[in-house]
Amino acid sequence: MLTVYHTSPDIVDSPDVYHSRTALDFGPGFYVTPLRPQALEYGKRFWKSGKCPYLNQYRLDEDYKKSYRVKVFDNYDEEWLDYVVSCRRLQEREMFDVVIGGIANDRVFNTINLYLDGLIDKRETLSRLIYEQPNIQICITNQEVIDKYLKFIKSMPI
Repeated sequence: MLTVYHTSPDIVDSPDVYHSRTALDFGPGFYVTPLRPQALEYGKRFWKSGKCPYLNQYRLDEDYKKSYRVKVFDNYDEEWLDYVVSCRRLQEREMFDVVIGGIANDRVFNTINLYLDGLIDKRETLSRLIYEQPNIQICITNQEVIDKYLKFIKSMPI
């Protein structure tokens, strides 16, 4: 069992894949992270908009890996970049039930935007990303994975 977190302006005791924005790093889905500090840092975005964030905690049974299509990106590399760009542009791509990999934090996001705007090429983009330490995000795109393998533990205001 893996403890994971989801930060939101709401208590999310019944997560689903249906209330997600579309043009995210790994497409629409329910995003969690095993890194509590990363989840807490993300909560600052809600404070800035005047909302009180909640840190929602879950247990993720990793047995889902035996039965579902899982994609893991270990680094900020060309494959990761191509996948994130296709998701953000809402382009066709290979679909997975769960996608795990680095998050496009503010610095990474800025680099990706330069690439998307055609101001730097793929080689320059990857050379800038090579020094970034990936944070970890887990995007669950299949509701069945949530229903069977993700258990809500508690929520706390941050």
